[in-house]
Amino acid sequence: MSAPQIMQGMTLPDVDVWSERVTVALGQNPSAFAGPGTNTYLVGTGPERLLIDPGEGKDSYLGILEDGMKAAGCERIGAIVLTHGHPDHIGGVRSVLERFGRVPVWKFSYPPFDEGYADLEMIDLADGGSVKTKGATLRAVHTPGHAPDHLCFILEEERSLFSGDNVLGVGTTIIPATSGDLGQYMDSLERLLAENPTAIYPAHGPKIEDAPAKIREYIAHRNEREQQIVVELAKGPRTPMTMVKVIYAAYPENLHAPACQSVTQHLMKLEREGRAQHRGDDLVTATWSPI
Repeated sequence: MSAPQIMQGMTLPDVDVWSERVTVALGQNPSAFAGPGTNTYLVGTGPERLLIDPGEGKDSYLGILEDGMKAAGCERIGAIVLTHGHPDHIGGVRSVLERFGRVPVWKFSYPPFDEGYADLEMIDLADGGSVKTKGATLRAVHTPGHAPDHLCFILEEERSLFSGDNVLGVGTTIIPATSGDLGQYMDSLERLLAENPTAIYPAHGPKIEDAPAKIREYIAHRNEREQQIVVELAKGPRTPMTMVKVIYAAYPENLHAPACQSVTQHLMKLEREGRAQHRGDDLVTATWSPI
């Protein structure tokens, strides 16, 4: 069995130009789950660019962002656009505003994530809404599943896709057991596939050249995981972590806890479909059995 592809240990340049409209600056927050860190994007062709996801607020990021602006020929940031409210995407907003000046901050409204940022006066960006600058039109596509407020963005001039955390450059997305929803996530992948984008600019990892192939791969992967879980479930009552230790045996153990979140989401989906049931209050540690 070949080793699974994972983010852990991956490196990417701090700054890179991925198209005439897209320059990436790493958020300087590497981790086992985020790989090299959050990809933050300067988008457009003029002296004023849109900034997608300013990372989690690392002090060292601001200098890297300035380097990215120089590489892009960007003199100023016109607006910040957020894929969702997880800390490694929204956490850097305040420091960017302090360094570069107050600009509009666009985000799909979700009070449980937004309440800590009430001072930012964020503008609600709904499904189908758009944010524009010279050479770039970002059309928002509401794609919940990884997070309730998750937006992906179609860069209309390229027909490319900023996928946030819904599709990663390497590996697969965690579906949190509490705030995630696997059913919504699968629907979101189908919606992205229907957009028929060209390339994908993910929130973590390298650029993906063949977007439809990657999205189909993600759908197939989740369906395969479900079948593996059904097989494990048929062996008798067991916890999600018991299943993880079998299904994810080839993965480093420090990735088993997040994998347990996604396995729990699969079990929740099976329970909604009348194919599984659980005993215990905490779904992640509950004992699950087939029906």
